[in-house]
Amino acid sequence: MVPTRRRQGEYPGAGMKVFVVGAGQVGSTIVEALHGDHEMVVVDQEAARLTAIAYRYDVATFEGNGASRKTLTEAGISGSDLVIACTSRDEVNLVAGAFARIEAPGATTVIRTSNTEYVELWREGRLDLDFVVCSELETANAIARVIGVSAAVQTDVFADGQVQIVEFDVEPGGGQGIVDSPLREARIPHDSKVASIIRGESMTLPGGDDVIHTGDRIVVIGSPEAARHWGEILAPWETEVTDVVVFGGGRVGMAIARALVEQRIAVRLIEPNRERARDVAEALPDVRVYNATGFDPEFLERERIGRTQAAIFAMRDDAKNHFAAALARVHGVEFTIAIVHEPIAQKVYEASHVDVTVNPRQVTAEEIVRFARDPRTHQLAMIEGDRFEVLDLTCRPDSEYVGKVFREMPIRGALIGAVVRNGKAIFPHGDDVLLAGDRVIVFTEAANVPTVERAL
Repeated sequence: MVPTRRRQGEYPGAGMKVFVVGAGQVGSTIVEALHGDHEMVVVDQEAARLTAIAYRYDVATFEGNGASRKTLTEAGISGSDLVIACTSRDEVNLVAGAFARIEAPGATTVIRTSNTEYVELWREGRLDLDFVVCSELETANAIARVIGVSAAVQTDVFADGQVQIVEFDVEPGGGQGIVDSPLREARIPHDSKVASIIRGESMTLPGGDDVIHTGDRIVVIGSPEAARHWGEILAPWETEVTDVVVFGGGRVGMAIARALVEQRIAVRLIEPNRERARDVAEALPDVRVYNATGFDPEFLERERIGRTQAAIFAMRDDAKNHFAAALARVHGVEFTIAIVHEPIAQKVYEASHVDVTVNPRQVTAEEIVRFARDPRTHQLAMIEGDRFEVLDLTCRPDSEYVGKVFREMPIRGALIGAVVRNGKAIFPHGDDVLLAGDRVIVFTEAANVPTVERAL
């Protein structure tokens, strides 16, 4: 996540007018998350996309070019509280953001980009925008976090890295001391809490009598050390990842490789285009780059690709990623991560036993959505698509929860997994008391977010 320059008093919270340029996967994910709480207008050039959104959600739509000042004016950008430009074209988003400054000067303006150069310009103060979300960086960071925790399906960090949220699949052979025991008797790692047990389509906010079974998916909130300990318990056969192969040297593949090198992980990268491979090698001197397709069994055997601890498939084509992942499995790679471009591909990957999938559009939308949340929201993470959310929220002095010990707090479909007080993360127990001004890391169903925000 890149830093934000928030301006005091510009986040009116629920009931905002949100103007979205782009009705693709990012735009539709944003609409899905926000339509119930805000007045929304969505602009796109493709009528079919707008029809699909209008059919599902009660939002206004306008067909036209988002880079046209005339289109934005006619669509009603004036008076917007939040403008989001999230098409797949950086130039359209930049122009829409520039026009938003003119036509909706009081709005918070957020754009999506796939080019880290625009992020650098924004950080230098040379782009007049409130926030720039880079799909490449968000994807790379998401993968780097997963690599750092054994058995993690998804993970995110809060409170400057002091708190980690991790999704685990409970597989046979793991979970000794935790699985099949009531949670009050289980050997739960210190400084952590089971926030949710997901079993099929049902979700439980667990109490002491609840039991984790093999086949469940669980969400854990804890310290980074506790998250790693959970990984070791649930997947004792896995070791720390120190060697990774990245398939694909495009912008996403390069961003992933760079993020992993910064974690002191040895990275090899496979890129079929000769010129691109040369450029990657020059830009990333600590990465060993191969000019190869990655589909040649002789190459895989000769370079011992199968002995790598993890392989990441970051090519632009889902079918190629799927085939390469299957081939890598055949040659011995045990841990596979695939970039997902189309939603249907995620189900195909999961059915083919790809361990982790990351959708760049999903992680981008997740980062953007928080700007339409309560102004006290520092960060949020979406889990299981947008079924559940984790919020980093500052507690109001007049909240009914302030002054209460945790064991006496009403549940109301949410669980507080951590508290940040005076900049330090605390993992509360039953006798701890919530104070005014505390930041709480809270897990809840997405539909329950407004209730949680009001209560806290």
